[in-house]
Amino acid sequence: MLGTALTIRSSEHDDVTLKGADHHAAHDFSEQITAAWTRFNLAALEKVAARLDRILADVLSLSAPSLYPAACQIAPLVDDARALDASLLSKLNAEAIGAEVVARIAPVRKFATDPRTIRANAIAAFVTAELDRWKDFFDTIESKPLTPEQRLSVVVDEDATLVLAGAGSGKTSVITAKAAYLVKAGIRQPEEILLLAFAKNAAEEMSERVEARSGVPIVARTFHAIAYDIIGIVEGSKPALADHATDDMAFSNLIKQILKGLVYRLSEVSKAIIQFFAHFLVEPKTEWDFKTKHDFYTHMESQDLRTLQGEKVKSYEELQIANWLYENGVDYEYEPLYGHKVSEIGRRDYQPDFRLTESGIYIEHFGVRREKARDGSERLVTAPFVDRDEYLAGMDWKRKVHAEHQTTLIETYSYERQEGRLLTGLAEKLAPHVTLNPRPVDTIYDRIVELKQVDDFSKLLGTFLRKFKSGGYSLQDCETKSDRMKLGKRARAFLDVFAPVFEEYQKRLEGRIDFEDMILRAARYAEDGRYVSPFRHILVDEFQDISQSRARLVKALKAQHPDVRVFAVGDDWQSIFRFAGSDIHLMRYFGREFGGSFDGEAGVHRTVDLGRTFRSVDQIAFAARTFVLRNPAQIEKQIVPAGTATEPAIRVVSVSKGEDEAKLNELLAALS
Repeated sequence: MLGTALTIRSSEHDDVTLKGADHHAAHDFSEQITAAWTRFNLAALEKVAARLDRILADVLSLSAPSLYPAACQIAPLVDDARALDASLLSKLNAEAIGAEVVARIAPVRKFATDPRTIRANAIAAFVTAELDRWKDFFDTIESKPLTPEQRLSVVVDEDATLVLAGAGSGKTSVITAKAAYLVKAGIRQPEEILLLAFAKNAAEEMSERVEARSGVPIVARTFHAIAYDIIGIVEGSKPALADHATDDMAFSNLIKQILKGLVYRLSEVSKAIIQFFAHFLVEPKTEWDFKTKHDFYTHMESQDLRTLQGEKVKSYEELQIANWLYENGVDYEYEPLYGHKVSEIGRRDYQPDFRLTESGIYIEHFGVRREKARDGSERLVTAPFVDRDEYLAGMDWKRKVHAEHQTTLIETYSYERQEGRLLTGLAEKLAPHVTLNPRPVDTIYDRIVELKQVDDFSKLLGTFLRKFKSGGYSLQDCETKSDRMKLGKRARAFLDVFAPVFEEYQKRLEGRIDFEDMILRAARYAEDGRYVSPFRHILVDEFQDISQSRARLVKALKAQHPDVRVFAVGDDWQSIFRFAGSDIHLMRYFGREFGGSFDGEAGVHRTVDLGRTFRSVDQIAFAARTFVLRNPAQIEKQIVPAGTATEPAIRVVSVSKGEDEAKLNELLAALS
């Protein structure tokens, strides 16, 4: 009677209401705007019909995928589905488009909301079907049918897949089957697969095995071979290789030559070298760093506390004193019998720490530190496992002996080293009694050579040099890390020696390259696109031996195409090439280093534990597992043993120091 109210509702604006409209006109307008609204929704949907059909088909195919739904394959689909959902699908009204269309777009909207669950279900469906589809292949590719774990590792094809292959678990079978499967399944062409091994003979053996087992001609290569090829392709020719690159003995001798040359040629460098040998060659730990006497003596036994004069001393601080005396031309005896007979029941003959030959002065080094009480008073304390009262009584007894026999005693203390003035303090105390006559550095170095200390140190320098180059580090990086880890003066002293050695080593290359240069140069060419990689699958054997530079090359090749997969087989329990630059962190943090990204998650990867060993019975396998996992940094793996032992399978043989080789030979002879 009074007219009709017409309201248009909006999700983005305030509702608009017209009051007092003619009833028939309002109804007519309402029907027309509803029809227009429906046409608008359907027209918008029609514009993206082809795109929607494509996304919908891809999403629906995930219920039974024909290829492994890796993160790199599905991530673009997620982006596409979410973009369409945000721009249109989420804005369409169910009333306008009707129930049938709502049902049609529902799978796309669900996928955009929860792609992780849908991908996980797709992976499970693919793996189940693929294992069944390729059963005959897995039964016959090797002389024995592959285990369930080996089969799983072959069909899994994530952006990055790590196969944990313990000793005797058949890792070579896995790599052989993986390479053959990729080609036979039509996933890759042989030239798209890069099969990497660490040693030349391992690469040759793998190539032969893959072709013999599968008929697929895939050439396995070493890291150095592929790197050298990359350099040749980019530069047009391959640079000359340094003589020592393939000869560890020549490399070690070169480092020794460089050290010797620096000692005789550059005074500042020679001082740094002698300083390291005299005071930092061994780990500078004292009794204060240990809670028990057993721990302290176990550590000391493992250190060769050999002075420049040649005798073995009992502590690091005594080593510092002895070497300082030797450097400064002060002749001494270590632990001589005291010059006067001291008779005291129950006490062995008195042997002071040092006696200076020329002056007859004695030096005693006391393992005491100073500690402040709450009232501000100071007292002497001993290491945690040393009886303080007994030790202080011994100090007093020694002082009385020297007073009674009127011999000069110079005392040094652990707290002086703690305060950084052990040797300067010793110099001040000896000044009235002794004239220092420093030995020439070349004389000291010749002595170090005599003591055979240069060989081990040269190996250490060589190892560090290779890791330094392969990691692409700078000296500043090392100094920063040393400060962060609180490595102190020993690390600084080592870097003072390493820096000039490295500089001289680089000069001596004279335009040639070593293996570290080779890998890094190839990695740079792959990173900046000067080398275009044909590889879509990179299979790496003995992955536990990978170094930072090799990892950099793999990452550079992987980054060239969005669908490249890394398939790595290894066992961190068998990592023994740290000296050659291998870095176990690359395996431990495999996902972070090589993984893909999906739905906001980085480091996406898959790990398959082969677990089953064909080599060891239960008693050996489980004992080994327990032992290795004492180190919390090792990756935890399950072990399925080869069988059950019916009698003891491990024998422990106790060996005295120096007898190990003879005992081992006896055992091997008995077994033989």
